Amino acid sequence: MLETGRLILRNWLKEDFAPFAAMNADPQVMEFFPACLSRTESDSLARRISARLQERGWGLYAVESKATGDFLGFTGLSVPGFAAPFTPCVEIGWRLARAAWGRGLATEAAQAVAHFAFSGLALPELVSFTSVGNFRSRRVMEKLGMTHAPEDDFDHPGIPEGHPLQRHVLYRLGDGSLGPGLLR
Repeated sequence: MLETGRLILRNWLKEDFAPFAAMNADPQVMEFFPACLSRTESDSLARRISARLQERGWGLYAVESKATGDFLGFTGLSVPGFAAPFTPCVEIGWRLARAAWGRGLATEAAQAVAHFAFSGLALPELVSFTSVGNFRSRRVMEKLGMTHAPEDDFDHPGIPEGHPLQRHVLYRLGDGSLGPGLLR
């Protein structure tokens, strides 16, 4: 479990599945994914995320509001399941419900995860990637101090050829990139 001023990042609970499914069915939340998820697909994803977190001791954490106890989404670490010039690697990622947007919560949670990745797991680098037009996620990456080099951009192999979301940007963060704001 990780904590920030406003958030608890923890293992998944069965009661997280319903709000997770609602989030994954929201077209605005899923705008930069090929499709929204059905309840069955969302529950299956939640079970896989939870199992990986249990197996490794790190992964994609459920994000809970300290103030309300509400499930807000996830933030954490994963290992991409596809081959690319930058793999093998560990990715830092997030997906929050629309009600949690615009308050810096994704950045706050990701800062805690990045600090844990470098200080607790001794990882040398984290990557993050998203489709080119996902400026909200790209802004979080930039706030984390991640850097983007256009020569690292790639066509995501899990998205069909010619799909408007196929082209992805890659951002990197090395353990030497941690600034004072990240260590708060």
